[in-house]
Amino acid sequence: MDTVKHWLKALSEKNKRPAYLMIADLIASDIESGLLQVRDKLPPLRDLAKLLSLNYTTVARAYKEARSRGLIDSHPGLGTYVKGKASVIPLKGGSDIEMTMNLPPEPEIKSLDNKLRSGFEKVSLDCDIHSMLRYQDFGGSEKDKEAGLQLIARFVDQPSTERLLVCPGIHSALVAILSMLVGHADMSERPTICVQGLVYPGIKAIAAQLGIKLSSVNSDSDGAIISEIKALCKTENVAAIYVNPTIQNPSTASWSLHRREALADLAMQYSIPIIEDDPYSLLPVDAPVSIAQLAPEVTYYINGLAKCFGAGLRIAYLYAPSKLLAQRTAGALRSLSVMSSPVTNALATQWIMDGTVTQTIEAIRIECHVRQSIVKRYLSAYKILTHPESFHIWLELPKSFSISASTVASYLRSQGVSAVSSAAFCTDNNPQEAVRICLGGPNSREKCEDSIRLVADILEHPAHLSGVVF
Repeated sequence: MDTVKHWLKALSEKNKRPAYLMIADLIASDIESGLLQVRDKLPPLRDLAKLLSLNYTTVARAYKEARSRGLIDSHPGLGTYVKGKASVIPLKGGSDIEMTMNLPPEPEIKSLDNKLRSGFEKVSLDCDIHSMLRYQDFGGSEKDKEAGLQLIARFVDQPSTERLLVCPGIHSALVAILSMLVGHADMSERPTICVQGLVYPGIKAIAAQLGIKLSSVNSDSDGAIISEIKALCKTENVAAIYVNPTIQNPSTASWSLHRREALADLAMQYSIPIIEDDPYSLLPVDAPVSIAQLAPEVTYYINGLAKCFGAGLRIAYLYAPSKLLAQRTAGALRSLSVMSSPVTNALATQWIMDGTVTQTIEAIRIECHVRQSIVKRYLSAYKILTHPESFHIWLELPKSFSISASTVASYLRSQGVSAVSSAAFCTDNNPQEAVRICLGGPNSREKCEDSIRLVADILEHPAHLSGVVF
C-alpha cells in the first residue's frame, strides 16, 4: 500500500510526537489531500503494525484516535474504512451546509416571507443604526429581554427580566454555564457532568474543550433513571446535571412529568445545578411542564430560535436560578463572547413581538406532521422513535442488519440525506446500531419523500448498500 510507505517515511523522521498520534494525523492529512478516499479500506491492525515496525498496541491506539476524530470506522468482520469528511448539499442561496446538522423544515408560505421582510425593514427604519454598531451592555436591552420572556414565559417560574440573559446562541450559553460551574466546583477531584447515554454532540465537544468528564446514566421510556443519577451524586464530584427533556436530540424522547419531578427533588436534595437545554419545546402544542418550573432554585433554563425558527438566527434566552446567578453567568458569557449581536437581537425581538415567530413555529409544526406521515408510510415496519411534531427521527437498524450504522449514515449523506450515526451522540462508549435522520432543512416535501424512500430501500435490500460500499 503506497500510503503505508508514505507513513513509514514520516514515522522514521525524528519527531517527539507519539507514533499513535502521528498515524492519526497522517490519516487526516491524506484524507484532506485526497490520497485517501471515503470507503478506502485500511490494513488490519496486525498487518499495519508489521508494515510500520510498531507494536500492536500503538497501532490500535492510532486507529482508536482516528475513530474518535471521525476519520475512520471499524466493524468486526468488515474491517476498517475511511469515513472522510461529511458530505454537503447546496442550500438555496448556493452556500453549503453540513449534512450532520439538525435543521427545521422551511415553510414555503409567501405571507410568512413577506412578514419576515417587513420585520427586516421595520428594524432598519426604526433603529438608530449607529447605536446598533456600538458595544452594548451584556445580556440584551430591556426590550430584548421582554421579548425573550414573552417567548419562554410558560416554561419558567415567576418570569423576571433580572434573571434572563440574551445570548449569541444556545451553544455559547452552554459553554459559559459549564465553564462557570466547573470553575466553581470542588477541584480536589475532576468534576463531572451527568448526562444521558445519548446526548446533543455539542455537549461532548464542549466537555472535551474544557476538560470536563461526562458520566452517563441509562434511560427508559420516562427519561433518565433517577437511581443511577443518585448513585453518581454519591460517588463522583457532579458539577451539574445536563438534560434535554423535550423531543430529545437524537432520540426524540420526552420525559414524563413523574420523572421530571423526581429529578427536581434529587437536584434540590443534593444542591446540584440542572442545565435544561430545551430548544424543541416550542414545537409541541401542549408542551410538558419544564424542570425549571419544578426546581427553579437550581435550574438554568435555555431556549432559543435556531431549532424552531431558523438556524441562522443565533440567539438564545438563558433564565438563571436567581438574579445573582444571572449576573455571574453574564460575566462568564461576556468573557467568552463579549455580547450578542444588537442587530440579531433587534430582529428576534421584532419577529417575536409582531407574531412572526409564532406563525412560523405553527407552520413548521404543520410541516413536521406532514413529513412524519411520510415516515409512517415508508418505515412503519421498522423500529422508529419519533414525535408527531419533531423534524428528526431515530431509526434503530434491525438486529439482522449486517452493515454498521456509521456506514449507513455515510452512504445516506453521500446521497443527500441528512443522517448521523449513533456514535456521534453516544457517551457510554457503547453506541447502538442506529441513525438520526433529519426531515427538515431546505429540502422540499418531495425530496423528503425521496430520502425516506431511499432509507426504506436500504433497510429492505441491504445487499445493495454492501455492493456500493465494498
